[in-house]
Order: sequence, then structure tokens, then C-alpha cells
Amino acid sequence: MTAVHHQDGICRCGWCGTDALYVNYHDTDWGVPEYDSRSLFEKLILDGFQAGLSWITILRKRENFRAAFDGFKPEVIVGYGPAKIEALMQDAGIVRNRLKIEGTVKGAEAYLKMDDFSAYLWDHVGGKPIDAQHQSGKTVPVKTLVSEKISKDLAKRGFKFVGPTIVYAFMQACGLYNDHMIACHRYTAVKKLVR
Repeated sequence: MTAVHHQDGICRCGWCGTDALYVNYHDTDWGVPEYDSRSLFEKLILDGFQAGLSWITILRKRENFRAAFDGFKPEVIVGYGPAKIEALMQDAGIVRNRLKIEGTVKGAEAYLKMDDFSAYLWDHVGGKPIDAQHQSGKTVPVKTLVSEKISKDLAKRGFKFVGPTIVYAFMQACGLYNDHMIACHRYTAVKKLVR
């Protein structure tokens, strides 16, 4: 995961490669500090669906997921019964994994018991992104002490597919960590988006 130059002469984190969808995600979405609770819930659920798969697989299906899961509104998802779960299991536009689908309903229940999901997450990093200042992909861990702590707590609250590695990937994607390589054109841009 080193910062690399692409054909357009812009330096980017190496993980996004040259796939147009991935490059756009890297350039507009990944690492941008997210403060909206519902958006954070959506991203956590999608990271859970990614378990065992590549993120590009989820990214390609993201709009289908949003449609299938009613815009990831926890207050709607919490009411999903057996018929809706069966319908989701037949939906080729998403990842059809019963445990992950049922885990999404459990996650909605847990989310709705929390006062402010965004504040809960941001409190774990002192209210501002942890600036990792990576020079090279070799220094990026797969999990951190903070992701382990959040992972344990989320699991205790009833969330599923929230292991420390998934939580860390989620934290990177939502800007709780600025894990863009220092040489990446997004590193400084993302820093300026902090509240």
C-alpha cells in the first residue's frame, strides 16, 4: 500500500489501483471525516458485508445495498421480519449472506439504543482524526488498540461483523484515521475537512 503515481500524474494511495470506481472512491469518499450517524451506520454495515470479500465487490453493489436496505435507515431495518429477510436472500444485487443480513437487523437494534452514534465513535479518537502520517503502506496496521476497544464494545452492544480489522477499515474509510499516505494528494485535502 505505497503511494504511487498513476497515468494522470496524481499521487494516490496504492491500494486504489487504476479501476475508475476505486480511484473515484479514493479521491472523493475514503478518509473524509464522516459525522452523520446514519451514514456511519451504513458504512459500518457495508464493511461488515465486506468480511471475506474485497471492498471493490461491495463498492460495485453499494447502490443496490442502499435500495435493498431502505437507505440504511435503522428505524426501518429494525422492523425487518422473515419475509423481508427472505426477499433480501433472493436479491442478486447484494451479498446474499443470511448471517450478515440478520446481523444488519441486530445492528439497527443496537444503533437505536445508542444516544448519538457519531459522538460515540468520535469520542474514541478525542473528537478529531488520528493523523497516522504514513510514508509507506508497510506501516499501516490491520487493526489498532482503538479499533480493538470499539470492536469489543460494539459486539457487546449487539452489533455483528465488527471485528477489530473490520472496525479499523471502517475508521479509515470514515476519516477517524487519516491513513492516506503523506505523498497522496488526498492527505492534506482530507486534513482540511476536519470539523
